[in-house]
Amino acid sequence: MERRYISGIKLTEPAPQGSYLEKLPAVRWLAAHEEGLRLERDVTFFVGENGTGKSTLLEAVAVAYGFNPEGGTKNFNFSTAATHSGLHQNLTLRKGRLAQDGFFLRAESFYNLATNIEQLEQAGGPSLLASYGGASLHAQSHGESFLALVNNRFGGHGLYILDEPEAALSPARLLALMARIRELVRRDSQFLIATHSPMLMAFPGAGVYELSEEGIEAVDYRDTGHYKLTRRFLNDPEGVLRMLFEEA
Repeated sequence: MERRYISGIKLTEPAPQGSYLEKLPAVRWLAAHEEGLRLERDVTFFVGENGTGKSTLLEAVAVAYGFNPEGGTKNFNFSTAATHSGLHQNLTLRKGRLAQDGFFLRAESFYNLATNIEQLEQAGGPSLLASYGGASLHAQSHGESFLALVNNRFGGHGLYILDEPEAALSPARLLALMARIRELVRRDSQFLIATHSPMLMAFPGAGVYELSEEGIEAVDYRDTGHYKLTRRFLNDPEGVLRMLFEEA
């Protein structure tokens, strides 16, 4: 049996002809590679420019695994707006062991998730807030509530799918997240993460898939466009901005 909770992603049904899914580079790549995409590391990053399909692919994997499209555990079933794609219907996941824990976290719908947790708490029954740090996520800053969730709700032996977690975090808090991910990996966890952050994708031993107009490619994080552009800017911000403004 595979050691990881998800060890591969395959496209088993073509995307609807003429749909935007059919035009996504990531979907076209999966359609052209029958063997699919291997997930061979405890932490896997999906990186690339906007529009290449990384968040759409991550969302489809989460929904195909059984998570709520707007985030949460498999037990969450709230829906604010049905904006997720139907790509999950076209995917087959190569699964290994059954995860004891799991969470799908989307930066864009985190507010909706926090609201649903608060509504469930107010409805009575077993308290949920203790699992999220003991305080309403709305009573904290975005970054504080995000880390409270990761530090208190993520317990290990689980599959955690994160879409652009850096959106909520300062650089210092991003390092705190990386330390927590390390702890959870040591507790037999697997992470799938879509990100734009060169800091986050430097996580030791992680696999990095870069999505582009050419499809999906396994790369070293130092070879990603995000890393190269960030390094160039930090080495010479004045020069980069001067060239940018002159071109504009």
